[in-house]
Amino acid sequence: MLKLTDIRLTERPEDAGLRKVAADILSVPEAAIKDLQILKLSVDARRKPDVRFVYSLLVDADNEKALLADFPVNVSKYDPPEQYMFPSHDRAGFNIPPVITGAGPAGLFSALCLAESGVKCIVLERGAPIEQRIIDVDRFWRYGDLDVSSNVLFGEGGAGTFSDGKLTTGLNDKRIRYVLRRLVEFGAPEDILYLSKPHIGTDKLRYVIRSMREHLTELGCDVRFGHKLSDILISDGAIKGIAVETAERNYKMKTGALLIAPGNSARDTFEMLLKRGIKLIPKDFSVGVRIEHLQQDIDEAQYGRETGIPGRILPASDYKMVAHLDNGRSVYTFCVCPGGQVVAAASEPGGVVTNGMSQYKRGEINCNGALLVTVSPDDFGHDPFDGIRFQRKLESAAYIAGGGNYCAPAQYVGDFLNKRASVRSESNKITPSYLPGVKYCNLWDVLPEFVCKAISSALPEFAKRVSGFAGANAVLTAVESRSSSSVRIERDDYETTGIRGIFPCGEGSGYAGGIMSAAVDGIKAAEHMINGRRKGGS
Repeated sequence: MLKLTDIRLTERPEDAGLRKVAADILSVPEAAIKDLQILKLSVDARRKPDVRFVYSLLVDADNEKALLADFPVNVSKYDPPEQYMFPSHDRAGFNIPPVITGAGPAGLFSALCLAESGVKCIVLERGAPIEQRIIDVDRFWRYGDLDVSSNVLFGEGGAGTFSDGKLTTGLNDKRIRYVLRRLVEFGAPEDILYLSKPHIGTDKLRYVIRSMREHLTELGCDVRFGHKLSDILISDGAIKGIAVETAERNYKMKTGALLIAPGNSARDTFEMLLKRGIKLIPKDFSVGVRIEHLQQDIDEAQYGRETGIPGRILPASDYKMVAHLDNGRSVYTFCVCPGGQVVAAASEPGGVVTNGMSQYKRGEINCNGALLVTVSPDDFGHDPFDGIRFQRKLESAAYIAGGGNYCAPAQYVGDFLNKRASVRSESNKITPSYLPGVKYCNLWDVLPEFVCKAISSALPEFAKRVSGFAGANAVLTAVESRSSSSVRIERDDYETTGIRGIFPCGEGSGYAGGIMSAAVDGIKAAEHMINGRRKGGS
């Protein structure tokens, strides 16, 4: 096949239109194009308002050797990348099923690889299946009725299920293509295979997660919801079993292999692991707020022209920025949700936590993104749980400032920069999307002063890159405190340094940051579990 690169178009043509584009580039009749696939699609808005769709295409054409000789520029022979294959192994090494705790991306993909290679796993998830989880989350957003086991952070699919479903990652790993392909097989949009910024959207991701679970059960996996890992049973430096809590009963079960894929909010699990001799290390993480603008304004700033959401040709635009301050701190935008909403993501009583979410079409009126300040153990303490205590303090302060009913404290950017409390303005076109609602206040009274100072210093810098970003009417909602884990479970070659047979992985264990990196880390942990058995591990 041939690879055609740097094809710049003012619109996105249908498949037939792309076939004509490829034929014109190669100076051949359309009939000479036997097959065509999109390899990559991105948007180039650097010369706004002249915005271009930039394609790379794979073309199966007649007389490819001659075409390569005639068109040396932007036309090359396509060499397919290496396809990932889970390592083969002796299934007899797993007389007792391995256990996976956590049904987020890391847990689900590790279970998928093991099950399809013949190893039937037991998957424990403290939260509810996605069907019930949707109901529980909606009830919390509407009425402030929090279920501590079934919420935005706990339940089938993990925290990413109620997000934008972003699939971007800085990793360069052959498993990435595998993860994307499998997601498409389970119902994700096919465009995630070629978009430069792929996303699934929370509405479609829910069905993908359910399809994965149904496939796992068909393969013989035992997927148990409402089952929380409460203890590990150790003998001679190795795991021999686990204890599990449910609403109806508690029980113990034998296992010689435990893959731990917790969310970053599984605080009770971290406490239990530390008590059992597994080393946890405090790590840097970030805290801050969600900032909301009208999506139309962000589109105009990024594209140089208004796009309008109905019938949009250009995709809803986003942004990615970082400011390195003179005092050594960094402020950055994270998890931007174009055409989305700010969501309530508390998992414990008496705390307010925010996150962001978008549907696949990104059709809501607001754009929101996290505005985060890096913090380190020097800020909150070097005990493994000092970071969690720091998070809880912020979440409690936000809960109180919001009125004690899971409403969130909010402030207009103009008031924030002037350190004065906000009062709701009916003339402001930006309506906060957070449910169950917001209470306007002065966030300088809610967040640590160093966090507020860092954000106030970064906002003018970001406004230089995205016009209007620090506009007086933009809305800040607090607190964003769970963007990543505050601890890391120490491991060596994917196995814990303290206890043999335990394989921590994913975002909650401190080794990933998003759906893709968590899924890849889960696959690698499953590989190392297999390798341990091949080498005669317990």
